[in-house]
Amino acid sequence: MRATANKITPHHHARRAFVYVRQSTAKQVRENRAGQENQYALVERAVALGWPSERVVVIDDDLGQSGQDGQRAGFRELVAAVSLGQVGIIFAYEASRLARNNADWYTLLDLATHSATLIADVDGIFDPRDYNDRLLLGLRGMLSEAELHLLHLRMDAGRLRQVEQGTYRQHLPTGLVRLPDGRVVKEPDQQVQHAIELVFSRFASMGSCQKVLRSLRADGLLLPRHQTSGLHAGQLLWKRPNEAAIYDILRNPAYAGAFVYGRRTGHPERRPGQRGRLRHKEQADWTVIRQAVYPAYISWEQFVANQARMTDNANNYARRTRGVPRQGAALLAGLVVCGECGRQMRAIYKPQVRYVCNALGKTFGAPMCLHLDGASIETVVVEAFFAALAPAELDLLEEVLAAHQTEERLRTRQHAEQVARAEYEARLAQKQYDAVDPENRLVAAELERRWEQALQQVAAAREAAEQAATAVSTPHLDPNMEAQLRDLGPRMPELWDSGRLTIVQQKELLRSLIRRIILSRPAADAITIKVVWVSGAISALNVRPPIWRTADLTGYEQLTERIGELSRAGYPDQEIARQLTEEGFHAARSDTLTKTVVGKIRRKLGQSSLTDHFRHQAQIDGQWTVYGLARELAVERDWLYRRIYRGTLPAVRHATTGHYLIPNDPELLAQLRAESARNSHS
Repeated sequence: MRATANKITPHHHARRAFVYVRQSTAKQVRENRAGQENQYALVERAVALGWPSERVVVIDDDLGQSGQDGQRAGFRELVAAVSLGQVGIIFAYEASRLARNNADWYTLLDLATHSATLIADVDGIFDPRDYNDRLLLGLRGMLSEAELHLLHLRMDAGRLRQVEQGTYRQHLPTGLVRLPDGRVVKEPDQQVQHAIELVFSRFASMGSCQKVLRSLRADGLLLPRHQTSGLHAGQLLWKRPNEAAIYDILRNPAYAGAFVYGRRTGHPERRPGQRGRLRHKEQADWTVIRQAVYPAYISWEQFVANQARMTDNANNYARRTRGVPRQGAALLAGLVVCGECGRQMRAIYKPQVRYVCNALGKTFGAPMCLHLDGASIETVVVEAFFAALAPAELDLLEEVLAAHQTEERLRTRQHAEQVARAEYEARLAQKQYDAVDPENRLVAAELERRWEQALQQVAAAREAAEQAATAVSTPHLDPNMEAQLRDLGPRMPELWDSGRLTIVQQKELLRSLIRRIILSRPAADAITIKVVWVSGAISALNVRPPIWRTADLTGYEQLTERIGELSRAGYPDQEIARQLTEEGFHAARSDTLTKTVVGKIRRKLGQSSLTDHFRHQAQIDGQWTVYGLARELAVERDWLYRRIYRGTLPAVRHATTGHYLIPNDPELLAQLRAESARNSHS
């Protein structure tokens, strides 16, 4: 070491000396003991330079952490002490021990400059306030960061060469074992094989990781796990199933016999040196894919289909994934896409099922794209589904029952294997207890406890197997029922309306044929539907949803014009409504027109009906109306109607309205006046 002690002043001795100790990985901490000893030896150097041992602080909280990690607890403690002016000198074996990124390094350098803190390593003592020393320290920090980058490049290049040569040994998941000669075989423990096969079998039938998880827990089944670290490193443990374990099994291509390298990459938001933040790449971006390298539990085609199903189950609106069918009443949830912006639409349930798209509103503050009635859309789509299903010859029920029977056999076998394993563990614990010296009471007590625990596990496994055996088994399909169900396709509408299918089953049936439904609304009372079938074919459908305003109807101008024509012709509202319904006109929320709607439109046009003329005019076409004659004679209208009904008062009905018209005869009027006067006198 160079003699640079002349840079140390009493001002520095008045503060404490800090020794920073760090190694990058846990493996280095375990195996590279010499490196630790060299760093801890810096305490002796601090004492030799005049600091009492009690004023030398060792920071070794960052052992096993990368120098790129800006969240190191020990480094933050050191920076805080420097900023408070408590540090006279910092000892580190080399600059790379303090930081491997320029941000942390220059932060420490600036604080040391302001607080007059020295930095020392094996090459000497540096004063950041001195320009030459500061320049040298800055260059060493930059070289430290660059060195780590070059190390990563060399390691990645070496790893890729091994991959290309086929010599890279990949970590194998539970269920695959590498032999000493390098060959990979399935786990010789058949229970492990059967447990993994059961996960794939249930996902194939249920289609959802959560459903697989709930079914395994309901059956009391366990999943194997080879521990790679921790207290039980290297052991095979049986654990309760959890979501992460099932996802790991279904997503690992090694179970499909494939060697894959480069499935994951660093997260875009991960800080330099931060661990654990990785994201999965798309399959097309995987660096290397080699099939038929390992013994396979499933085919590669089934693996690819599983990945597509899990992606589709994610219910990601931005990526148009459909999500798992749930209990909501909206049959087309996850299938409908906005024809205006191309985003996936969502379902709302108040006051009734509706499909809405507000993606542009949330993103850009634009108006809502679509807000559509759900019932009318679902009716048309379900009818199209029935039409597509009717020609098919369905043997699905028999296949489903066979799959259930196979599942039942697998479950029974898995329970039997769990009992066998538990019994083996109990016998092994008993042998260990019998072999111990009874005088060694501490060991004997522990072995006895393990034996009792093993016996409890045997009892639990037998109880779970008995419960599974007594469960209701899947019935067989007898020939008569099979013949009756051959016409399932034509009878699907009846089955659909019977209430025997749950909402989830109906959604699954629709998704079996329909891939996507594109909705658009060219007019207020018209919705166009494009059904994209799984085959790629597209069916165009139209539906007329209910609307609130009659004025929003397509052809409203023609409707008002026809109402005006018929009203001027003398037709009453009821007759006008009947004729226009036959001509194809309809109301806003009905397939027919009513006299109420016709009356509203007629009054809006400022036209009065012929009935109103009879009610408010004294004469029509030179003849008296009942209203006009009653006023002329100063009598009640019923007085005239009674005479009309008895036939003593001549009257004719109007050809259109059916109202009575009375001849304008002076003799008749004089006769009626005389009769009215006699009635009044009497």
